[in-house]
Amino acid sequence: MTTVQFVVATALSLFLFVMLANLIVGLYARGAIRAAVDEGARAGAPVDASIGECEQRANDALDGLLGGAMRSDVHVECVDSFGTIRARADVVLRGWLPGVVPDWSFSLTGTAVKEHDP
Repeated sequence: MTTVQFVVATALSLFLFVMLANLIVGLYARGAIRAAVDEGARAGAPVDASIGECEQRANDALDGLLGGAMRSDVHVECVDSFGTIRARADVVLRGWLPGVVPDWSFSLTGTAVKEHDP
């Protein structure tokens, strides 16, 4: 009977470890996406910068910080509205145990004031 209890306890502890690791990786991804969105908004702030430069910088930063399937579920777009550059990322982070650990969906927005000609 002790062997069965040991196997069940080991399985539950491994399950808990995987859930905790999934949470930590998700928090890292959120921070990386936040940094990339902020960097993209800053890249679009100079007078001669375009929306394409904002999106390109944000995507380059994401490519350097995230990879694989996690990166493919992050979509960035930039908008110039009334002198403010907004870089928005729509994100879906997939759970590692489908059906047990839910997916995490969220949006992050970075803003920067557009520079003006003197």
